[in-house]
Amino acid sequence: MFTPASAQAADALDYVALGDSAAAGPLIPGRDPNLACLRSGSNYPGVAARLLGARLTDVTCSGAELNDLTGRQHGFVPPQFDALGPQTDLVSVTIGGNDADLVQAAISCINLLPEPIGRSCADGFTSGGRDELGARIDAVAPRFGQALDAIRDRAPNAEVVVVGYGTYIRPGGCYPVQPIWARDADYVQGSVDRLSAMLRAEAAGHGAKFVDIGPLSRGHDTCAAPSEKYFEGVIPTSIAAPLHPNANGMRAFGQALSEAVRSEAQPVS
Repeated sequence: MFTPASAQAADALDYVALGDSAAAGPLIPGRDPNLACLRSGSNYPGVAARLLGARLTDVTCSGAELNDLTGRQHGFVPPQFDALGPQTDLVSVTIGGNDADLVQAAISCINLLPEPIGRSCADGFTSGGRDELGARIDAVAPRFGQALDAIRDRAPNAEVVVVGYGTYIRPGGCYPVQPIWARDADYVQGSVDRLSAMLRAEAAGHGAKFVDIGPLSRGHDTCAAPSEKYFEGVIPTSIAAPLHPNANGMRAFGQALSEAVRSEAQPVS
């Protein structure tokens, strides 16, 4: 576990960042040479590392699922857990969205024309009285908890911080700025919130800290003015992947992570 004493004993924190595209920052300028992962040096791990003065090993990778923590993504990207060890002081992780297939679900909710010309994805995902996305998220929970235990096994001296997913779209959406009907916008964001709540609960149950970027990103969703956005919409207004954080968002999330780590290191008065 990271403590003030361990911070003073070392020149810098040894920080390992794990996760998917929500952490990797695809297409944001400052791209990593590893093009397979579409990782940016201006993602939230990079921002947090600079603020903390940490040595960063960033193995986040776009498209990553929980299996890629221990297996080779794309058949050749090394397991993310290979970066962990007894020397690791800090670990951040954002993962689970691809296991629940949330991005594809959100894409399926796009309607270029207003109601009733089209099809509601919320109606489809909740037909028969069963919430399909909710069930997918619930199924990810035990696997994520096991992953946190495995991180602790491989990096027993590290502070583990889970970073959630943000507020991508505001209540009721903003059709036609973002081409998703109001009820579908609420369903998609509700599913994202459910995923973050699951990550928070698993973090609490497995000795990890949780950084909630949902409240932090309210008002900075895909409906906001370009200069205020933390997430890009269907058609990006800055250099970032659609439906992903942009550079503004990564700066805010990295600062939140660094503040959470610093607060953990403060001695109790």
